[in-house]
Amino acid sequence: MTQLLERPRADRATLGRGSAMLGRVSDGEGSSGEPSIDVLFARTAGGDRAAFGELYDRTAPRVFGLVRRILVDAAQAEEVTQDVFLEVWQQAARFDASRGAAVAWLLTIAHRRAVDRVRSAQASAERDLRAGIRELATPAEDVEERVELSVEHERVSAALGELSEAQRTALAMAYYEGKSQSEIADALELPLGTVKTRLRDGMIRLRHLLGVTS
Repeated sequence: MTQLLERPRADRATLGRGSAMLGRVSDGEGSSGEPSIDVLFARTAGGDRAAFGELYDRTAPRVFGLVRRILVDAAQAEEVTQDVFLEVWQQAARFDASRGAAVAWLLTIAHRRAVDRVRSAQASAERDLRAGIRELATPAEDVEERVELSVEHERVSAALGELSEAQRTALAMAYYEGKSQSEIADALELPLGTVKTRLRDGMIRLRHLLGVTS
């Protein structure tokens, strides 16, 4: 077990056996002369690290087997199994022997934690899916607006193409470059009156081509 326990802190030798412990075959009862699981629970509740280590050795295969049947994935099953025994170490004092066997209490914890892991994974997957849908989905009105702007841009570009070069240049400098009439006149080295005429005539022609009547 990779975690270090609190209450009191268990040493790494007791908790670090990991997969090797999970692989042992055990009937959970112990051989002749060994303390029962319930006794080991009671000793663990009192902070006996040795009793906890023996409890782990004798019950970890059953816990791991139950958890893996629910989660399928071996790596996740190992993580949950370690969490189960961490909870046992921290909460063993809460076990009430009058309400059932210690093994049943232990397996109940294992089942609950495995189911919680499944639900958590499902919730995470659903959140990711919803986020992906929000990112991909574009409101219909946005699409319509983009299409309209694209069509309008194409109409304006086509209409500009119908103007004379002089008119098109003057309008482009005024509306795309933001230049004033005086600045256009200076840039083109033309009289201000000529620029005003080109802009006026160009706008009249452009409005006609675009069908603007007002």
